[in-house]
Amino acid sequence: MIPQFDFQCPLMSLPLAFKTDINTIPASIPYLYANQNLINKWQAKLGEKKSKPRVGLVWSGSSAYTNDSNRSISLNILGALFDLEIEFYCLQKEVKPEDEATFAESGMPSYADELTDFAETAALIQNMDLVISVDTSVAHLTGAMGKPLWVLLPYVPDFRWLLNRDDSPWYPSAKLFRQPKTGDWQSVIKTLAQSLQTHFNLIPSTDTN
Repeated sequence: MIPQFDFQCPLMSLPLAFKTDINTIPASIPYLYANQNLINKWQAKLGEKKSKPRVGLVWSGSSAYTNDSNRSISLNILGALFDLEIEFYCLQKEVKPEDEATFAESGMPSYADELTDFAETAALIQNMDLVISVDTSVAHLTGAMGKPLWVLLPYVPDFRWLLNRDDSPWYPSAKLFRQPKTGDWQSVIKTLAQSLQTHFNLIPSTDTN
């Protein structure tokens, strides 16, 4: 039974009710935290010492999502990334049949059976130096945790990512990589590879400023 109430407001209408604008979006991060025991468990699994940067990767979402073809990327398009001196870790549970061969060749470990809930995923994220994700729940979880996050966006993204900017007022730790035109993931991945090289000092930066 629904209790008596004086007012009712749908969740997605709360920003309107609060008169939230682009400058007053509540974005004090982190506001989600991983369990320390789970963090320690994943650290032991990955190894406390590392020789390369650890980057969590989510290239596709659930195929049950109606707009999945717009947001997800075929893993073979990301092939150039695996030539970099980076250890990539799969943070998604589902590897689609068309990606299975490329996934096997990539050498990325899969923890699909162990990522049983968001608490486990958050603990694995906490052990990453960076998370790269298409527009999935993992991106939002990473942003809420305040971890470094790079989001790969289609030309027409979800409204929360806005337009014509490479940052997010929702997640100050996020950097956005947008398609320059519909379906053009190749340009996104080329820019992404160059940014990874610079971010992790894998090649000297060409910035002379």
